[in-house]
Amino acid sequence: MAETNQAVEEKTGQENQDKTQAQNIEYPQASQSKTTGQGSSIDILLDMDVPVTAVIGQTEIPVKTLLQLGPGSVLLLDKSVDAPVELYLRETKFATGTIVVVENNFAVRINKILGFDDEKENQHSKPQE
Repeated sequence: MAETNQAVEEKTGQENQDKTQAQNIEYPQASQSKTTGQGSSIDILLDMDVPVTAVIGQTEIPVKTLLQLGPGSVLLLDKSVDAPVELYLRETKFATGTIVVVENNFAVRINKILGFDDEKENQHSKPQE
């Protein structure tokens, strides 16, 4: 048994020599000074577009029914006509509103901007697409 342990130790030692050795690297400390001028401006972020989704309702249907849908089919959603529309920024609900028409396009009149407390209370997530 001692011979077996010695053979294993020798083999392991040889394998370790064949492997690439990792080395520690020291990085210089970055200063925490405040930058000024164009580099610190957030104007570029303020001009970015973000996707907003308006959800009027949702439903679940069996795949068999889904495959039977066609022009003229009607899907009943889980909300009444009077229920507010939910507005999402990515997966986070941030406001509610009412559907309106502006120049022949659907639009949403915002009724309430939700705060952190509202979001925690509701814990709604955007319906899966």
